Amino acid sequence: MSDALRERALRMLGRRDYARQELAHKLAVHAGSAAQLDALLDDLGRSALLSDERYAAGRVHSRGARIGDAKLAHELRAKGVAADLVKAALATGEDELLRARRVWERKFSRQPAAVDDLEGTVARNRQMRFLAGRGFSRETIRRVLRGDLEND
Repeated sequence: MSDALRERALRMLGRRDYARQELAHKLAVHAGSAAQLDALLDDLGRSALLSDERYAAGRVHSRGARIGDAKLAHELRAKGVAADLVKAALATGEDELLRARRVWERKFSRQPAAVDDLEGTVARNRQMRFLAGRGFSRETIRRVLRGDLEND
């Protein structure tokens, strides 16, 4: 195993956590062979310097206040985190309804006007698109706009 490759990996991990697949992708251009890279990643995993579980939990903690579960799950899967780890990390995060309500309040701060007039419908649709773009579920969006903060 190349000491230079290990040093590079440790410098990267010293700045922030990486998912195994993400780190492998970044180090691939510097590795002599795929076997060498796999050996390094296995070694880092055994020494607890590289952990998909820790990466997922940290990502949920840092991004979870601003985006919904669907978007978080998509981001984690795109970085190569296993589906079971994604599900476990999301389960430890804050309730999606409360997060959606906070995001909505930061942006809009008041309920939309009555839906029966055109202005109210336009405002409501705009708010729905905003929350949907943040990855919140349709049911969560409906409950936030209705003012329903009780969990079922």
